[in-house]
Order: sequence, then C-alpha cells, then structure tokens
Amino acid sequence: MGVVKARSSDIDLLARLLRAEAEGEGELGVLLVGNVGINRIRANCSDFKGLRTIPQMVFKEHAFEAVTHGYFYQAARSSEKRLAQKVIDGQRFWPAKFSLWYFRPPGDCPSTWYNQPFVSRYKLHCFYEPTSETCANVYNTF
Repeated sequence: MGVVKARSSDIDLLARLLRAEAEGEGELGVLLVGNVGINRIRANCSDFKGLRTIPQMVFKEHAFEAVTHGYFYQAARSSEKRLAQKVIDGQRFWPAKFSLWYFRPPGDCPSTWYNQPFVSRYKLHCFYEPTSETCANVYNTF
C-alpha cells in the first residue's frame, strides 16, 4: 500500500507529470520530482493545505510549469509509471526526501525559494525543503 491513495489513473497522471517536468534528468531526477509531488500531498502545510489526491496536487494552480504552460500532453511510458509507483509507495531520495519545492533556474540556485532553505541541486533542478517549524508533516515517517 502506498503513502497516498492511487488508482491506476492516478499513477498514469503522476507519470505524465514526471515525464513533462523531468524528462532528460535521468531516473533519479524523475524520482526527485515525484518525491516533491508526494510530499505536497502528505505535508498539508504552506501552499499545499488540503491536497489529498494526486489529481489535486498535479492540477493545483501555478504548481507545475508543465501543466501551466501546456507541455503536459505526452502519454506516460512504462518507465515513468514504474517510477511514479516507487514514490507513491514511499521511497524517498535525497535531495528531495523532504522537499516541497524545486525549480530550474537559468543559473545558480538561490539560497531560498518561497522563503524555504536550499537543500541541493540535482542536474538542472534546485530543491528546497521547509523547516520543521513551518511544515512538520513532511518529516513524518510512513
């Protein structure tokens, strides 16, 4: 059983998001983006209060560039579905283990993003996690 509820259609949706947001970042890069999405559902804090499902997370306004800018149209491949299932099952990977934000800057990673501290960069994406004071739920174990 996963750390969030997921039907087959939810796995497909998450896999499509992973492909659109992290294609070219390798398997770990895809998993990291998936961690951020699942963390947003589990955290129930900050901009992500009330998110309970994968569709709510994916389609939250202004949450993902791929959805906002319309390059979220490609079908999920079996490789992305497999990786989506891993993060749904609760596998976490550093530097996104507790991250709620990531983005791809044109240069260096800023020290904060949405007032949250920088964790690390993986390839082209910078990852940020909340403090335990601002979002303790993201640090809960499964």
